[in-house]
Amino acid sequence: MTTESDPDAELRDRLAEAVAREAAFSGWTSLAIRHAGERVGAAADAWRLFPGGPVDVLAHLSRQADQRTVEALEKEGGELRIRDRIALGVKLRIQNTVGGKESVRRGLALLAMPFNGPLALKLLYRTVDAIWYAVGDTSTDFNFYSKRAILSGVFSSTLLYWLNDRSEGDQATWDFLGRRIDDVMRFEKLKADVRSWRPSRAAARPS
Repeated sequence: MTTESDPDAELRDRLAEAVAREAAFSGWTSLAIRHAGERVGAAADAWRLFPGGPVDVLAHLSRQADQRTVEALEKEGGELRIRDRIALGVKLRIQNTVGGKESVRRGLALLAMPFNGPLALKLLYRTVDAIWYAVGDTSTDFNFYSKRAILSGVFSSTLLYWLNDRSEGDQATWDFLGRRIDDVMRFEKLKADVRSWRPSRAAARPS
């Protein structure tokens, strides 16, 4: 959303990123919102901008990270193979999180609460859908859903691995991501091979 259509857009972004940084220490709480509002000079506006509290901030940051990922992937991934574009999309999306690993860890804990389950699933779906969109996926059949379900597993497992990665430049995470995508590509190839081996009904019908 642009500043022309939303005059609070810039302030909302600054406040959300300040909350994410504060959440590494205070958790995703009302206290974090209050401290962040004071830090960016928006103490009186914090709850007006995010009336739903911390989960509103998480949802906003997730949409923002999705948008940044799409923009970066469309610029950087055009000449890559599909496998490499997907890997880059997941990597960029993780790198576009703000607040640091502890903030993300606490945010995931909040989204894991039963009453936040529907929002967590919605945000995950939006993320993988955005990555597939940026990669250039145009499927409209069952593959549309299966691709997003598979990528949800890849993204989620890679994000959890990243949270505990202490390697230089998070290289262990990107190696893990590469292995996960290789597994998916091998599985997809196997499915295609099985379909090609399956005899037609006409050929299989006894004479």
